[in-house]
Amino acid sequence: RIMNVEQKKIDALNIELTLNISAEDYAPAKKKRFANYKRKADFKGFRKGMVPASLIERVYGEQILAEAVNEVISESLNSFIKDNNLNIIGEPLSSESQPAVEWKDGNAFTFLFDIALTPEFELEVAASDEIPSYTVTIAAEDKQPMIESYKKYYEEQKSKDENAEVKTDEEIDSEVSERLNAQYKDEADWKLNKDIRDYLVSKAGFEVPEAFLKRWLLAVNGDKITQEDLEKEFPGFIKDYKWQLVRNFLMKKFDLKIENKDITDAAEAFVRYNYAMYGLPDVPAEILAEQVNGILHDQKQLERILEQVEDQKVIAKVKETVTLKPREISAADFRNL
Repeated sequence: RIMNVEQKKIDALNIELTLNISAEDYAPAKKKRFANYKRKADFKGFRKGMVPASLIERVYGEQILAEAVNEVISESLNSFIKDNNLNIIGEPLSSESQPAVEWKDGNAFTFLFDIALTPEFELEVAASDEIPSYTVTIAAEDKQPMIESYKKYYEEQKSKDENAEVKTDEEIDSEVSERLNAQYKDEADWKLNKDIRDYLVSKAGFEVPEAFLKRWLLAVNGDKITQEDLEKEFPGFIKDYKWQLVRNFLMKKFDLKIENKDITDAAEAFVRYNYAMYGLPDVPAEILAEQVNGILHDQKQLERILEQVEDQKVIAKVKETVTLKPREISAADFRNL
C-alpha cells in the first residue's frame, strides 16, 4: 500500500514528494528481515539460528531498520509514480533539504524526494518545413593543395622505382576532384542530418529540468565524473537528450519499426567500417559473423547500434516529408557555416 505521500509541484517539470512513514508502515518489513537475520546469524557460543533476539537487535537492529524503511520507501515511490502515470526522468533523488534521520525503532520518519518529469510536447512534420540541402562546388584553388601533394607523392614513387605509375596533370586533377567531391558530399550529408535534428528540436520547443539532470548525472556516475567535467559536457548532453526525446516521439508518430535485420545490417556496416579504417576493405565472412555476434551480445554496443538505426529511420522519414531546399555553395563558404 502507498504510505502517506504528499506532493508539492515546484514547476511544470519538478515535483517534491514527502513520504511520512510510521512505525506501523515498516513493522511488517522489519519483522520479516529480523527473522531472516536471526535464522542466518552465526555467533560464537550459539548454534546457528539460536542466537537470542536481543543480541540480534543490538548488533544488527539499526541495519535491519534501515533496510525495512528503505523497502517501504521504494514501494511507496514506485506505487505513487505508477498510480499517477508519471513519466519521470531517471529516478527519484533524495532532496537537498532532507532533514536528519535518527534510526531508532518505533520512530516515525519523513523523507523528501525530488522527481523530474519528461516534458510533453507536440511536433508536426510537413512539407511546409523547409531545410537547406547543400551541394558544395569545388574551385581550382580548393584543389591546388591536394594536387601538389599528389604530384609530390607520384614523383617520390618514381624516384624510388622507375617503373612506378606516372599520372598526367589531367589524371591527377580528375582524381583530386573525385576525392574532394566525395568528401564534401559526406560532409554535406552530415550537416543536413545535423540541421534536421537541430530544426526539429527547436520546433518542438520544450525545456528539460536541467538542474535535476545535473544532480542525477552526478549521482549515477559516482566518482566517474567531476562537477567540472559535467559543466563542460552538459550542453552537449542536453542537446543529445532533447534529440533523443524528439526521435522517440517521431518513431511513434510515424509508426516506424526496427526489425532484427536492421540491427544486424547496422552491426555489419560498423564492423566493415572499422576494418576499412585499417585498410582492410574485405572482411572474411567468418570474422564478420563473429564480430557482429559479439556486438549483438554486448549491451552497450547493442544500445548504440539501436540508437543509430532509430536515427537513420527517423531522419530518412523526415527527409521524405519536409521540403529540402537545394543550395549550391562554395567550399570556402561551406567551411564557414
